[in-house]
Amino acid sequence: MFPNEHLEVRLPSRPDSGRVIPLPLLSHHSANRASVTCKYRCGNACAHEAPNTSANAYFGDIVESVLSRRSALKASGVIALAVGGAAALTGTATAAPAAPAGPGRGNVPGTDFTPVAPNTEDLVVTAEGYDQGIVIRWGDPVVADAPEFDFNKQTAAAQEKQFGYNNDFAELVPLDSSGKSNLLVVNHEYTTETHMFVGYDENNPTEEQVRIAWAAHGLSVVYVERERRGGLTPKPSRYNRRITLNTPFELRGPAAGSDYLKTSVDPTGTKVFGTQNNCAGSLTPWGTILSGEENFNQYFANADSVIDPATKARYARYGLKGTASTRKWEKFDKRWDLAKEPNEANRFGWIVEIDPHDPNSTPIKHTALGRFKHEGAAVTIADDGRVVAYSGDDERFDYIYKFVSNGKMKPGNSAYARRHNMTLLDDGTLYVARFTGNSPASEIDGTGKLPSDGAFDGTGEWIPLASGKKSFVPGFTAEEVYVFTRLAADKVGATKMDRPEDIQPNPVNGRIYCALTNNSNRGSTGNAAPDEANPRVGNKHGHVLEVDDDATGTKFRWDLLLVCGDPNDAGTYFGGFDKSQVSPISCPDNVAFDRHGNLWISTDGNALKSNDGLFAVPVDGPERGRVKQFLTVPHGAETCGPVVRDTVVTVCVQHPGELDGASADKPASHWPDGGDSQPRPSVVAVWRKDGGEIGQR
Repeated sequence: MFPNEHLEVRLPSRPDSGRVIPLPLLSHHSANRASVTCKYRCGNACAHEAPNTSANAYFGDIVESVLSRRSALKASGVIALAVGGAAALTGTATAAPAAPAGPGRGNVPGTDFTPVAPNTEDLVVTAEGYDQGIVIRWGDPVVADAPEFDFNKQTAAAQEKQFGYNNDFAELVPLDSSGKSNLLVVNHEYTTETHMFVGYDENNPTEEQVRIAWAAHGLSVVYVERERRGGLTPKPSRYNRRITLNTPFELRGPAAGSDYLKTSVDPTGTKVFGTQNNCAGSLTPWGTILSGEENFNQYFANADSVIDPATKARYARYGLKGTASTRKWEKFDKRWDLAKEPNEANRFGWIVEIDPHDPNSTPIKHTALGRFKHEGAAVTIADDGRVVAYSGDDERFDYIYKFVSNGKMKPGNSAYARRHNMTLLDDGTLYVARFTGNSPASEIDGTGKLPSDGAFDGTGEWIPLASGKKSFVPGFTAEEVYVFTRLAADKVGATKMDRPEDIQPNPVNGRIYCALTNNSNRGSTGNAAPDEANPRVGNKHGHVLEVDDDATGTKFRWDLLLVCGDPNDAGTYFGGFDKSQVSPISCPDNVAFDRHGNLWISTDGNALKSNDGLFAVPVDGPERGRVKQFLTVPHGAETCGPVVRDTVVTVCVQHPGELDGASADKPASHWPDGGDSQPRPSVVAVWRKDGGEIGQR
């Protein structure tokens, strides 16, 4: 949105509910996100220059080189794909099928429902014929002796035992074959203190408020049972657990024990207290949870006081700068003060793994997957049994990564097999992606107009960074590659992407899908120009990438399934489907799949002046690209962590009522409890009223 645009938000139901208030959007916001969300969620990342200032080759230069090479090969009578970033595919990877254009029947299994219209309601609006219920809210009891939540009498001791704040990723881990018994595992990404405490003073938080925030981060594990009517109900259980910023973690893998990870509290460089800013994640094939530490940089103070040039450069690449932090945690624990503990920030930005089946287990931070702003990580198993993990670095102009294990997965659900499989992410090869388009650079004009071949597509390569103690990056040791992965990826010329967020493998067709949320700086002065994988200037609506990968190899093919936005905009694309029959979608964030292989997308920061939501879209067949909106969340909220099962869908409703001008003293939402209650981030379950399967009539 532009600086002079406004978002109209209808206030919750009360005597003056007909009043519409204009909310000015600051120019640095890349989408329809309140400035308070930008401040507390990502440290105003969009207000600052992107930390990637590397001079990687522009995409267009690579494309022109490839096309010139192709012309030379053709003239010589040689049939091949060009080398140097577009080498011929090997292994089993094949190109994604072309999508027939035009309308389909509208009843693809899993997506057969009437779409929800865009709206700004202060409630969850679901497709016709569906019911909903709250599963768990911020402050609800998790462990057996947790007290009932009292907004006005919060304590850190209580929050340690209660459901945390701002739920993001969620997963249902089945405990039986019927689907009745599950472990609900949820990330708690960040805290918005102005909405958590009445009379909160941003410059002088109390120690108790700070400790409550520490306890409100992390993850929750909650046993839930499927009710006959369709919902999910939490129950007391030995499995129930809170993981917070006070929980011990083990650093494992090739960088564990590195001098870059040692602090005065942990001179071994192998133990860390807590995890923070956990965004997306996944369920592994062996039943554990992977969770990504994302915008960790904002929690640390006094980066500007560091004098060492190398350290300052590393800090800058990770967005660590400034003096006092937003939350002022450094007043109460020196580990948040980089002037006193310069390595503490290096102990965040990892993929963490927890075993929800063992509430006494120590969570792990896997250094072999590299350190950056992980949106999450998702695993697939290659034909030879090795584990392949994909991850995106959620920052403008940052990269997509892959890790391939050396070891192979042991099948089975035994504790022995799970312990073995939890070591697989500690030994393998870390790669970063370089994309090459197959169209002339002159046809990528920044508007989103398709090139002459009718698709944004091409090939790519995975560039190795490190494997075990061996570095493949000149001038970097292996431990430097793992701890300062962004700098190593800069060095090898990876492709700058438009905020790569959640990446998940499709269990039906085997392809990999990545949400690229937006990048308002694409094509602006001094920044990377549009390219075929990121084809729009000022990309405020984002797109969805589809990759056909040779899992353990180094080559892949790719295309853009969706170029998001208003279907009436010529610069949008919906897999070749008739745009008059699709729901508008903006800012894709998390992705999931149903058993039919349909892609489900949740959004964050809808730039089309309506609430965020959850969307379903077939990826194969005559309705490939037909986006249909399944639900919307309350105004000011983000849709996170979708879980799609045969008869139930869950979403995390994050930061409801988080609008500029609102606070705990002046709430702009009363969802989910109604009346004059404070808004509370919550997990919502949705099911068909008649008990049937989701998306089928």
